Amino acid sequence: MKCRILHETRGRLRVHVGQENKITLHQADILEYYLRALDGVTEVTVYERTADAVIVFHSDRSVIIAGLSRFRYDCEVAVPENSGRELNRQFEEKLILTVLCRGLRQIFLPSPVRAVLSVFSSFRYILNGLRSLREGKLKVEVLDAAAITVSMLRGDFSTASSVMFLLKIGDILQEWTRKKSVGDLARAMSLHVDQVWLKTGDQELLVPVSDTRAGDQIVIRMGGMIPLDGKVIQGECMVNQSAMTGESLPVRKAPGSYVYAGTVVEEGSCIIRVEKAVGGGRYDRIVKMIEESDKLKSATEDKASHLADSLVPYSLAGTVLTWILTRNVTKAVSVLMVDFSCALKLSIPLAVLSAMKESSLRHISVKGGKFMEAVSEADTIVFDKTGTMTHATPKVALVVPFRGEDADEMLRLAACLEEHYPHSMANAVVNAAKEKGLDHEEKHSHVEYVVAHGISSTVDGEKVVIGSHHFVFDDEGCTVPEGEQEKFDALPDEYSHLYMAVSGVLSAVICIEDPIRAEAPAIIRRLKDLGISKTVMMTGDSERTARAVAAQVGVDQYFSEVLPEDKANFIRREHEAGRKVIMVGDGVNDSPALSEADVGIAVLEGAAIAREIADITIPGDDLYAITTLKILSDRLMARIHTSYRRIISFNSLLILLGVTGILSPAASAVLHNSSTVLISLKNTTSLLD
Repeated sequence: MKCRILHETRGRLRVHVGQENKITLHQADILEYYLRALDGVTEVTVYERTADAVIVFHSDRSVIIAGLSRFRYDCEVAVPENSGRELNRQFEEKLILTVLCRGLRQIFLPSPVRAVLSVFSSFRYILNGLRSLREGKLKVEVLDAAAITVSMLRGDFSTASSVMFLLKIGDILQEWTRKKSVGDLARAMSLHVDQVWLKTGDQELLVPVSDTRAGDQIVIRMGGMIPLDGKVIQGECMVNQSAMTGESLPVRKAPGSYVYAGTVVEEGSCIIRVEKAVGGGRYDRIVKMIEESDKLKSATEDKASHLADSLVPYSLAGTVLTWILTRNVTKAVSVLMVDFSCALKLSIPLAVLSAMKESSLRHISVKGGKFMEAVSEADTIVFDKTGTMTHATPKVALVVPFRGEDADEMLRLAACLEEHYPHSMANAVVNAAKEKGLDHEEKHSHVEYVVAHGISSTVDGEKVVIGSHHFVFDDEGCTVPEGEQEKFDALPDEYSHLYMAVSGVLSAVICIEDPIRAEAPAIIRRLKDLGISKTVMMTGDSERTARAVAAQVGVDQYFSEVLPEDKANFIRREHEAGRKVIMVGDGVNDSPALSEADVGIAVLEGAAIAREIADITIPGDDLYAITTLKILSDRLMARIHTSYRRIISFNSLLILLGVTGILSPAASAVLHNSSTVLISLKNTTSLLD
């Protein structure tokens, strides 16, 4: 692609794309996301109207130039389902057309014609007001209709026309701002890329979800997320699809049942035939979820909405009282021009949406405004140990074989089982096998995951179990090989242990090195500084391991050898004591506690069911995301309270100025709408920068 450099400064280029035809919206998206993918590029803006692109970068200039020279519109680049560019173009044109029509009307049409047009334009506003009254509701539409009607009855068609013009501009800006905020948030939530088990003959291959096509068969097991829409062709399972359909209980899926992308298999397993390739409407479903999920609105948002509606009767009463006291219709109409509803109903939700978007940009995904409010109010936080207080990528330090087995073969077998259930310790086993080049074929007949315990399967006719000491020796009744008890007792204490037994006899112990995060103590201290008064760590590990980790990270309380229900029961007791609780975890065994907590935070690299049940997800390599989330939530609540004060005080001032005759109705409307837009725009700015 030929490009011409229009302007250049250090770390910034403005280029013009040389092509005969006008650049389309889709082509602009391709160019933007292609440039974003270049090494060293930090920011890209593509202007489709002028075919220009502004590139901000910190790499060598030659890398950017080479990338531009290689660019083609048919190159492979990941572009979101909906980039928001078409939405912006639509509202830009609508805004320009509205202003242009208003200007031409004022310049070229005589007053009588403008008056007739004002009467016709008023029908929509008056009908909306009457509809609100018929429903028994005093809403802002009633105020608008009253102001326009009174102005026209007085023969002041100019004021009525100005009011309607300002209302239309305000509606366009409000709708644009909200849709853009929702779209930005939905894109941030829909860009997560997963891998999928693709079934090819008798083999299962782990491939990027982007490589799948309609008609492919994919395998989903318990705890796994369904990445694409499709139909079940084999197996039965219970699917949690509350995020997409709102159903509170898991739904049974059998052959012939339809399943949705983004839902999670809670029990069982199945094979799905893909019907929609990558994307497949996930963006649209997330937009719908954000717009329709009133249950996810914070109490503060509900309060703003209720307060806005409750103030309308007072505005009407103030108008009538002003007319009675002054007998001046103009002053009375000035009161009608100012209402608190628009600002409260727009700016508060926008503040929440903006905070959620800012969280997403920092790889923190928040499913609803009420969860940020809950984070701000929380006084207790509970951590799972593995993958949260310790590194999300523990490593295999040692494989101790028994019964004369080969260590590498035992690691190969363990990886064959563990790779189907992604968890930090399971990933450690799989990665260790991969580093040693221990490839394997799927040999097991069926894999069963026992929550918080381990995995059971059959390989070459022999039962194989792998998991905790309790699962292998107590639940499964396995034994240590005769004559090897001393070797078993000598296992190093500094490691976590995974026990694997074949046909009821211990065959290997995999020692997992799970170092504590260096930043964990600082994060615990920082959370206490931010208002968290109680920090707790819960783990299924031994008392010895739990005590050592708790002492190093500095939590107030710890619990060892806990089961999933133990974590949930602890949170329930905290609720009974009047405390608000945050739970942080990453595994299937953390799911009950994540659901029980006021706010469940899951690690992004953890089990899919944990991410689905959780209210918030954070990146596994950044535990500081928890403190960032807490700061964002606290600042969001402070911003909302500040917005309340600004809206109430400024609009009250406008009413006072209108009643005293200092401001005309049109001026009141201009200032009111301007303040609404300005406060809303302020609420969309960054909370942290």
